[in-house]
Amino acid sequence: MCRHHPPCPAADAPDREAAKVITSALSQGWAALCNGVIVFEDTGELLPDGRVIAPRRPAA
Repeated sequence: MCRHHPPCPAADAPDREAAKVITSALSQGWAALCNGVIVFEDTGELLPDGRVIAPRRPAA
C-alpha cells in the first residue's frame, strides 16, 4: 500500500504503528495508516486482514 520512500512498516511488522497517517477522525478516536492498519486512541488496532489487536493499557 505504501508508495513513498522510505516505505512504511508492513501491517504485520512489530513496528506497524510507525506508518504514516493517511486519514483520521480524532473526534471518533481512530486513524488509518498507509499500511492499512486502523489504530484507535485506546491503543487497539484493526489489521487489514480483519485481525484485532486488543488495547495495551498500562496496569493500574
